[in-house]
Amino acid sequence: MTTHAEPRDTSAVGKNPHPRNFIGTAMRVLSTVTGSEFAEKYQLREPINRVAYQATKTGFQSLGAAGRAFKKVQGGSGEAARPAKSTKNYFNLTPDDEQQMIAETVMDFATEILRPAAYDADHDASAPEEILKRSAELGITMINVPEEFDGAASERGVVTNALVAEAMAYGDMGLALPLLAPSGVATTLTNFGSEGQQKTYLPDFAGEDVPQSAVVIAEPRPLFDAFALQTKATRVPSGYRLNGVKSFVPAAGSSELFIVGAQLDGKPALFIVESDSKGLIIEADPGMGVRAAGMGRLLLQDVAVPESALLGEAPGEEAFAAYRDVVRLSRLGWSALAAGTGKAVLDYVIPYVNEREAFGEPISNRQAVAFMVAGIATELDAIRLVTLRGASRAEQGLSFAREAALSRKLTIDKGLQIGLDGVQLLGGHGFTKEHPVERWYRDLRGAGIGEGIVVL
Repeated sequence: MTTHAEPRDTSAVGKNPHPRNFIGTAMRVLSTVTGSEFAEKYQLREPINRVAYQATKTGFQSLGAAGRAFKKVQGGSGEAARPAKSTKNYFNLTPDDEQQMIAETVMDFATEILRPAAYDADHDASAPEEILKRSAELGITMINVPEEFDGAASERGVVTNALVAEAMAYGDMGLALPLLAPSGVATTLTNFGSEGQQKTYLPDFAGEDVPQSAVVIAEPRPLFDAFALQTKATRVPSGYRLNGVKSFVPAAGSSELFIVGAQLDGKPALFIVESDSKGLIIEADPGMGVRAAGMGRLLLQDVAVPESALLGEAPGEEAFAAYRDVVRLSRLGWSALAAGTGKAVLDYVIPYVNEREAFGEPISNRQAVAFMVAGIATELDAIRLVTLRGASRAEQGLSFAREAALSRKLTIDKGLQIGLDGVQLLGGHGFTKEHPVERWYRDLRGAGIGEGIVVL
């Protein structure tokens, strides 16, 4: 074996090295034979291609399968456990003592643990396993699990979740995603799952060994519309069959559970899919931003799920309403992430422009620089205010469609501008990896296209 001074470049799609196991070896042989004159002469190309396809399919399935077995529990005569709506009937920007304590704890974790690990995680396009394990100690997921399942949720905590997401992203948005994704699944099951679904899955989210999981909405196509999905769910006697491709899945390779959006009878709905389901293939799919999340995609090829897999187990308007609210809550979540990363940009550029001198004075003395910094602060407050207002209304059980739409628009337009201005203020330093602003800029671009995952 030859040793190289530099590691192999694996930063681009298609360059990810795979361990050479028996499947890889067999595939290499099959590929060689398929392209030979021997295969052409004896008409072996088509049969070999079929074998290669089945081998690839089986190989990916085995890689994506998880060891946890969720014990199916039928619903009883009672109703699903739902946290009570907040008793507050007003919008207050001052967090209460509990919210303040949680936000400060998460902020300490983000600055002391996430930020130092962010550079390497971004380079490797994966979150360190030890960080994923340590996040369980914070109890982020538990606060969204009802007390009936040993959780801590007595009331809806949308605002608290927004503050947690903001604090996490202040450390690093890419690392925040796989840490917050299980909490999004717990929130979705708590607020929209049936009694049987809650009894089957929620107890695992209240312990220390929380299953890696994610709410998966996005699809890899231009001008993606979350309410016009190409992933289809077809009714069959045993339940449903899912076909399609989903993207933007954090920690996809290590996930054990997915809640997948699919079109059912002309309307989108959510389905619970376990990672070892037959026909589910998981692929690595690193992108420009949020690389530390270890993004992947799901290939669903006739994935069979039972009737009980439909979120809420009630097809029609009820299933669509649940999907709609999950999308809106996730858009508030992405805006909270953008606010956290935007605050990191602001806190980084202010001392830089005050200390960086040009022509014998700090560059902050120049009006153009000062106005740009002020613009970042202004747009950041706008994103944060709309997001928290939407979270407050959702927590009270009020309509928050307008706020979710506005926060989405601000995240796309102003979030990106904050990242761009941060890079611009650093000049040539903004173009180097020596400073983290270029990574935050890339992450903010990801926040503008993200759907699902961070469900508040």
